[in-house]
Amino acid sequence: MVGAKKWVPYVLLIPWGIGLIIFKIYPIINSLIISFFNYNLMKNTKEFVKFDNFINLFKDEKFINSMVVTFRYVLITVPLVLIISLFVAFVLNFKIKGIGFFRTAFYIPSILGANIAIAVFWRYLFGNEGLVNNVINFFGFNDIYWLTGSFSALIVISLLRVWQFGSSMIIFLAALKNVPESLYEAAIMDGASRFKIFYKITIPIITPVILFNAVMRLIEAFQVFNGPFMITEGGPAYATYVINVYIYETGFEAFEMGYASAMSWVLFILIMILTLAIFRSSRYWVHYSD
Repeated sequence: MVGAKKWVPYVLLIPWGIGLIIFKIYPIINSLIISFFNYNLMKNTKEFVKFDNFINLFKDEKFINSMVVTFRYVLITVPLVLIISLFVAFVLNFKIKGIGFFRTAFYIPSILGANIAIAVFWRYLFGNEGLVNNVINFFGFNDIYWLTGSFSALIVISLLRVWQFGSSMIIFLAALKNVPESLYEAAIMDGASRFKIFYKITIPIITPVILFNAVMRLIEAFQVFNGPFMITEGGPAYATYVINVYIYETGFEAFEMGYASAMSWVLFILIMILTLAIFRSSRYWVHYSD
């Protein structure tokens, strides 16, 4: 009887499989096919153009600028998220009264951060008459026009991402709890300082988790859209015009789906190359316990 029901798990997987094919595999394959066409979504016209969409991308100053802005965003946010989340996790790893409340409080932003309402709130927060400038005025300083300066606008949308460090923090916290206490005790007996213990013991042991978080945060950073689109609308002067905003405007405002699909695939290939590079480099700095 037990053997006769081996098919049951496969039957239960059928709805998931259908969803995977319809909502994941088919769109991916279809976008690759569309990228070789001059496809106007509104007119529903297709013209096979071979690799022209991909070739034209590297002649498109708007595309090149959007990639540069995206790289700047990634270089700002990924290291900051990793450093802050690891530091907070290290602090929250101590036995402190009410620690459960603080862990929850730091984690909540990672749930709310992708919400459109949060992006709108962030825009108000850093507006010319927003809360941040009101606090600055209270201490006697002049307003800072956060959303109209090229550098400051990029910092504002980067801060929104950094604010969502909670998921990385939880993963780091779990890793820190798995570090053997005996190692700390031995290091303390040898007279090692807290910094040396953290640098020489804690960091090497949790390097696999650092690798995981680095890859996940890298992928998330390259996919940013809500912040730049809702807060700054890609401005000022395209200073926050990340690649996903350009893809959206090309595909769903200009209706050039072929060109937008080509950009999506270039972004996908770039993320894949960088991810593989990180994994290849891990052999030099990631330590696995035997």
